[in-house]
Amino acid sequence: MFKINEIFHSLQGEGFHTGTPAVFVRFSGCNLRCAFCDTQHQTGEGMTTQAIVDEINHYPLAPLIVLTGGEPSLFIDETFVNELKLKTGKSIAIETNGTRPLPKNLDWVTLSPKTGFDGGDTEPCVLKQCDELKVVFLGQDLNQYKGIQATHRFLQPCFSEDEAQSQANMKACVEAVLRNPGWRLSLQTHRILNIR
Repeated sequence: MFKINEIFHSLQGEGFHTGTPAVFVRFSGCNLRCAFCDTQHQTGEGMTTQAIVDEINHYPLAPLIVLTGGEPSLFIDETFVNELKLKTGKSIAIETNGTRPLPKNLDWVTLSPKTGFDGGDTEPCVLKQCDELKVVFLGQDLNQYKGIQATHRFLQPCFSEDEAQSQANMKACVEAVLRNPGWRLSLQTHRILNIR
């Protein structure tokens, strides 16, 4: 049984797969308590693997499942990933803080380490390889991520409800990408489009 915050169909709003239709499986629960987290970990429904599969299969045209949270690596294993693949026919991506080992049969790994953030330092990032490194940028030194092997590197401005702060974060992020061309800008396009 898994505690699931929500399962929904939308477009991936950020990173490499921006614009791709996907089914998002958002797990409740995380081992970190980042100040900017947008997930309500207290809420969630107990669901079996089969119930999760049944919900995903309401969206047969979406090619991608995104396991997100919270922190999905606290709950999933290779058996769970295999069941999703076999019973949905979709590719499986994960968005993780990198503090736990991952199943080897995932199709795409997005690592978003939270070290250096208020509430994100309680456990170290142990993951050293990923398809996509997506860093929420608040002015931190990017040299700390040099030891992570990533096919793609994205900097994403930290969202703030305060419009002036949000604009300042955006400006700082753009300037950081200009100074560090090994990185690309990632925007939260789902916020711009007002979709989930």
